[in-house]
Amino acid sequence: MTTTSDHPISTKRPRAHEQVIHVLLKRIIRGELPVGSKLATERTMAAKFQVNRATVREALRYLEHLDLVAIRQGDGAYVRNFLHSRNPETAKALMHVDDAMRHEILSAILEVRRINSPEVAHAAALKRSPDHLAQLREVALDRRDLSILERDKRVHHLIGLASGNIVQILMTNFYEDFFYEFGHLYFENRANIARSEAFHQEIYHAIREQNAGVARDIMRDVLQYAEQAIYQEIKQDAETRSIAGGETPHAGKDDYWSNQ
Repeated sequence: MTTTSDHPISTKRPRAHEQVIHVLLKRIIRGELPVGSKLATERTMAAKFQVNRATVREALRYLEHLDLVAIRQGDGAYVRNFLHSRNPETAKALMHVDDAMRHEILSAILEVRRINSPEVAHAAALKRSPDHLAQLREVALDRRDLSILERDKRVHHLIGLASGNIVQILMTNFYEDFFYEFGHLYFENRANIARSEAFHQEIYHAIREQNAGVARDIMRDVLQYAEQAIYQEIKQDAETRSIAGGETPHAGKDDYWSNQ
């Protein structure tokens, strides 16, 4: 098993406003707080959560930032349809609703990545600069001091940079958070480590030779492999967690959080 010290697992206890966000987020996504419904007042929620009103206000501002609630000054906060959100941070937030939503979001991200990233590799092979190539060679072939997770993240990041497409670069950056969320599961398997190390060498040589079609095929093949491997690791992880016990329910009644 390979250590993945680059995976930022936090053992810190959630802050008060994060706990409020988590409860409200779950109830919004699950439909327990319907679209258009009015949330309870700050005073009521503060009493039920046993926090101060400033904490509730901070949580509501964050949910507004995610386009999950609309705050109407002098009136209150109303639930919005999360599928209308324009903020990509919403996808990250949804990962923490429950296991089912986490897996649904991950599946969607892997699908989008599998569709887009081969074209990024194709563009990178055609547009890469000598500097991009030198950096890619160093990370893909030489940086054995880095964990495999960190090397893989940097390889994909450099391919994105070499593509020259700013939107694709930003999308690659977005994927990186999910590497840290699930990469440790994938890279605990020696076969997956070997597959990624082979991928690093193959993609480097294809981009070096500016063989765009081969680069596209190499990227597609490794992402298809990774997708199936991640699903398998998550299935095993879920079975382990199920044996250990499910989610701890929050105290209180669901109607604490709305004015229905």
